[in-house]
Amino acid sequence: MSLLVVGSVAFDTIRTPDGKEYQDVLGGSCTYFSCAASYLADVRVVGVVGDDFGQEPIDLLEKHGVDLTGLEVVQGGRTFRWAGTYAENMNDRTTDDLQFGVLGGFDPKLPENYRDSDTVFLACAQPELQLKVMDQMRGSPLVVCDTIEFYIETAREALDQVLSRCDGVIINDGEAKLLTGESNVIRAGERIAKMGPRFVVVKKGEHGGVLLAEGQAWPFPAFPLTDVADPTGAGDSFAGGFMGYLSRKKSSDLNTLRRATVYGTALASYACQGISLNRLAALSKVEVEKRACDFAAMLRIPE
Repeated sequence: MSLLVVGSVAFDTIRTPDGKEYQDVLGGSCTYFSCAASYLADVRVVGVVGDDFGQEPIDLLEKHGVDLTGLEVVQGGRTFRWAGTYAENMNDRTTDDLQFGVLGGFDPKLPENYRDSDTVFLACAQPELQLKVMDQMRGSPLVVCDTIEFYIETAREALDQVLSRCDGVIINDGEAKLLTGESNVIRAGERIAKMGPRFVVVKKGEHGGVLLAEGQAWPFPAFPLTDVADPTGAGDSFAGGFMGYLSRKKSSDLNTLRRATVYGTALASYACQGISLNRLAALSKVEVEKRACDFAAMLRIPE
């Protein structure tokens, strides 16, 4: 099966609690997602960058087998940039700067062969943009979306349309609570499911998350790490592992969804262990499978 992701490709500036600053490192939802998913599936990217993006990031993604036919390069344009500072606990962060660049005027146009993709992830973007992507698809692909608080507050009508047309949603607990007005994560997930999606994954950072599907709530922990270098992109890496597994298995039944959280969690943990994509991009498929197996074993409770 083919897996399509639409979202941001960016440069990040990351400031960590030890006082170090990493300027203009590779980032963006599409980037983390596609790198993580590439260990499990064939990935196609739709995004936009400026001509300041350079060849090195393209080479990195192509080395992972990522199809970049849908990556638009705007001559004279500037690539989307984000800068943020992490607190001592590495969970909380502040956004110091945000420059949309060419992403601000992005109008996604899918290559002809992308329109038949079987699995689609709409990474965080304007809901109107997400709707444009869905309108260009053929057939009945499995579509899963993400969003953020900004769009929940400013583009709710369009977001509701997106949710009504999606098979699944992957968001964090704060977004789920804001979207539904519920203070309880389980109730929030159940409310989102009533908006249209068949399944909902609510992420809770270092505390793992919960999968809601077929009337059941299945909580899962995070993979235990003693040291976190950079949690930027962990959520997108989770989505990449999760969606990559669904694409590989050609299924989205409850057991497959549960197993997909294992791969998502494993790849998110690897993303946290290096700055930018340094650790995530250096993995082997053997390492991915081993951590997924180790994590699955942790979830089993013997008699």
